[in-house]
Amino acid sequence: MTSPLVKVQREDFELQAEIDRLTAGRHDIGAVVTFSGLCRDEGGMLGDLELEHYPGMAEAEITRIAALAIERFELLGLTAIHRYGKIIPGENIVLVIAAASHRQAAFDGANFVMDFLKTSAPFWKKEHGKDGEEGGWISAKDADDTARTKWKLS
Repeated sequence: MTSPLVKVQREDFELQAEIDRLTAGRHDIGAVVTFSGLCRDEGGMLGDLELEHYPGMAEAEITRIAALAIERFELLGLTAIHRYGKIIPGENIVLVIAAASHRQAAFDGANFVMDFLKTSAPFWKKEHGKDGEEGGWISAKDADDTARTKWKLS
């Protein structure tokens, strides 16, 4: 079975470099789907988004999710990178790259990882306003839980 590449890091990532790393020398890959999540400015009000994680546990949970996706969708490769620390609007937060023989498997694999990452990986977000006001920790969204339920796990 293919092993996923999972990174939880403070520093930014380069989308094309990560795609190139995953596909280099591979001729069995017919589809690559990427999801890149960016920090929104929340209508011009957000100064930065602070992301905290549970070290070790975050990596383990993302690896577990990624391995499930590889097995379930017969992926030929998977990369998942999630940043932590203070992130300003327009910067990258998360990257998921799913590679497969065919497009549907790649789309489903990337979607599956994101749905579980949003609900299962131990990350916490706090907003800091442009005006210097510190917001509270952001609560999980019901829509994320609903999205996750479409993937039946046995």
